[in-house]
Amino acid sequence: MASSSSFSEDLTCSVCLGIFTDPVIVFCGHSFCRECITLSLKSLNQCPQCRVTVPTDRMDFTTNHILKSLAEKAKEKGSGKDPEVAVGFCPEHDEKLKLFCVTDQQLTCIICRDCERHEGHKFKPIKEAAASVRKEVETLVKKESSDISAIECLVESQNEEIRKSKEKSQQLRIQISSQFQEMHQFLKSREDEILNELKNKENVELQKMRKSLNVVEKALTEGREVGEQMKSVLEITDPESFLKSWQESKLTPKPKSNPLGLNFQVVTSSLSLGHYETHLQLFVWKEMLQMIQPQAERLLFKKLKPPDWSKWSGLFNNCSTRINFHLPPCSCHSNYIALLSQWQEYYKHQTTCTTSVNQIAPGPHYWEIDVEDKNCWTVQIQNHSLTYKDNKYTTTHKKAKKEVKFTSKPKKIGFYLNGNSEELHFFDADTMQHV
Repeated sequence: MASSSSFSEDLTCSVCLGIFTDPVIVFCGHSFCRECITLSLKSLNQCPQCRVTVPTDRMDFTTNHILKSLAEKAKEKGSGKDPEVAVGFCPEHDEKLKLFCVTDQQLTCIICRDCERHEGHKFKPIKEAAASVRKEVETLVKKESSDISAIECLVESQNEEIRKSKEKSQQLRIQISSQFQEMHQFLKSREDEILNELKNKENVELQKMRKSLNVVEKALTEGREVGEQMKSVLEITDPESFLKSWQESKLTPKPKSNPLGLNFQVVTSSLSLGHYETHLQLFVWKEMLQMIQPQAERLLFKKLKPPDWSKWSGLFNNCSTRINFHLPPCSCHSNYIALLSQWQEYYKHQTTCTTSVNQIAPGPHYWEIDVEDKNCWTVQIQNHSLTYKDNKYTTTHKKAKKEVKFTSKPKKIGFYLNGNSEELHFFDADTMQHV
């Protein structure tokens, strides 16, 4: 009965003291009923056996399938009987369970070993089988712990990348807002300056017009007064009195102003803001380009000097043999071939404009190059290149070619490259259309 008692303990949950129901493995290696360990950890985050702390984020326990199988078979065989008897004795032959059928993964007695249904099966003593199974379980637990640790590292790494991405996004958000704020401030400052200029010009114009208006209004008042005097004289019917009144009016000092307004002119409006009046956005944009940092880096196509014929001509003076490829090479034949090669290289670069950038400092870079009057050209930046030939634009990166299209033929091409990335971006530099 001692062996029966020992085997019963191996299938007994230390929390409910019954045969396992849905046994699971805790990361420390001990097994319990799933419900038992879950309820136990709710009150105390420790293994009920070894008192090792169990993290709350590691409650997703793995089922111990071997113990589950053994426990279910023990319950089936012990139905209606004492648990210890069910585990310790064969229900069919009433013999002690001393063997473990490795093939069927179940406890058997000596008579079961010789039965036809166990013919050819492999058997082990219970203790040896239990020790073997325990090693397997311990190995599984170690592997599971190792896998969990690896997954935890992945989770930690992914969380770190998420944190970095959020920090990068926040930095970019601040940087974008700051740059737009600088442009807003520049535009606001220029708006205030131009409005002040308009206000000053308006004040000067209105001052001239008001001065002219005051003179004209004064002349108008004086003219009306003279007119009223003449009307009052005309109202006198008595000839003697009329002449006397007219004589008196002629002696009255004449007004200094010209009542007929013959010398007055209307001061017309000459208010103007020049180029800001019709092309304000264009000129302010041009002004803003001067304060934008960083500025675009300029690229130029290479220009080769034609080969210097003078340094070669002397080499042929002593040669009386006419250069002819059908004749055996003379002493100057190799010199002629070298000169021809230089002319071919020069002609190739004259028909195909090229430029390249290989040494690039870390960080972002933006270049612009004029291509308006070029019919065939190639720009190479590190291991990227953009070629225009036969009215087609082709990109090349690590020997992979791809045709790209612009909405219209650009006059100026922009190239943006971050020194820390592999991506090169192309733009129509005049419209900033991204390709």
